[in-house]
Amino acid sequence: MIFTLRDAIDILIVAYVIYRVIDSIQGTRATTLVKGLAVIFTSSVVARALNLRTVSWLLDQTTTIVLVALPVVFYPELRRGLEQIGRGQLFTWLSSRGQEQDNLELEQIVEAVAQLSSKKTGALIVLERQTRLHEFVETGIRLDSLVSTELLMNIFEPNSPLHDGAVIISSGRIASAASVLPLTDSQLSGGLGTRHRAAVGMSEQTDAVIIVVSEETGTISLAVEGRLRRYLTEARLKEQLSYYWQRGGTE
Repeated sequence: MIFTLRDAIDILIVAYVIYRVIDSIQGTRATTLVKGLAVIFTSSVVARALNLRTVSWLLDQTTTIVLVALPVVFYPELRRGLEQIGRGQLFTWLSSRGQEQDNLELEQIVEAVAQLSSKKTGALIVLERQTRLHEFVETGIRLDSLVSTELLMNIFEPNSPLHDGAVIISSGRIASAASVLPLTDSQLSGGLGTRHRAAVGMSEQTDAVIIVVSEETGTISLAVEGRLRRYLTEARLKEQLSYYWQRGGTE
C-alpha cells in the first residue's frame, strides 16, 4: 500500500477537526458527556469480547438512547458549534468596521466598567460579534444610542429602572438595556450570582463577549465561549476585548 500526499492531507484534516472538537469542549458539559460515552464504548467492546449477550444488549440500547437525546440536551453547544463553522474567515469581511471607531467604543466601555467596578456597581454588558442578538434585544428596552461611558454609568445606576438585566451593544450602538439573558446549567464556583450565570449562559448560546461587574466585590469578569475569566484589571480587560471583540479571536 502506497502512502500518498492525498492520504497525508486526509489525515491532517481529520486530526485538525478532532483537535478543534476537543479544544472547543474543554471546560464545558460536553467534556463529561465524552467521558461517559468512552466508558460505554469501552464496556461494550469488553462485553462483546467476553460474549456477554445481555450486557451487550443493554449497552447497545443505552447508546441508542444517548444518541437520540444528544441534540436535545446539548442544543446550545451544537448551535454554537455550527455557528462557529459559519463564522469562518470567509465571512468576516461582511461585518468589518473602521478600526478607529472600534477603538473609541472600546475605550468608552472599558472606562465605564472601571468606574462601575470602583463603585461596586453591578453591571452586565453584552458585546455582539458575528451572531445576531435581535431576539435578546427584544427582551429589553430598545435604546439605539451611541456608546458612551456616561450613558453606561447612568444605565447601571442602582436606582435606575434599567439597572437590572443586560446592556446589549450591537453594530457600534447600545441596542438595548434591561435585556434578559439565558442562564447556564453549568456549575460555577461559589459566590457567583445570577449575573455571572447569565453571562456564561449567553456565551454558551452565542459567540458574544460578555462583561460582568460584581455588585458585591466589584470584580470584573469576562465570559467567552462558555468560559469565565475573573479578576480582570482594567488593562487586562482592554487587552481581552481587543482580542475577542475587535479582532474576532477564538478559544
